[in-house]
Amino acid sequence: MSMPPLAKADYEALAEFRYQLRRFLRFSEEVAQEHGITVLQYLLLLQVKGYPDREWATVAELAERLQSHHHSVVALVSRCEKAGLVERRPGRSDQRCVEVHLTGHGEALLAELALRHQQQLAEVQGELKIPAIGKR
Repeated sequence: MSMPPLAKADYEALAEFRYQLRRFLRFSEEVAQEHGITVLQYLLLLQVKGYPDREWATVAELAERLQSHHHSVVALVSRCEKAGLVERRPGRSDQRCVEVHLTGHGEALLAELALRHQQQLAEVQGELKIPAIGKR
């Protein structure tokens, strides 16, 4: 099933959506840097705290949530651990798994950054419009 070619308005809507996404991502990069961490470190903290139904996540779960390779997440966890943001603990049911938990410092930093992100989202609410697909 072939889709009809995109109209100029479709390109404009896609371009605007990507622009608004990029603006938010740029904000996220800058606010993380202001607090002395990288945006990836912020995302790791967010995914640990925001993991469904518990306050920790395994490295494998974080790799999925961050859409990254396992070895890259291991290195990211190591950097966050060195910065005092997270700690590793042996898995409760499987000692081969590693649980990643936020430290008190990580919790406090994440709370501040998440609040700034929530405020930014409130400011851009209404500007970030997902383009209609197939509605011509």
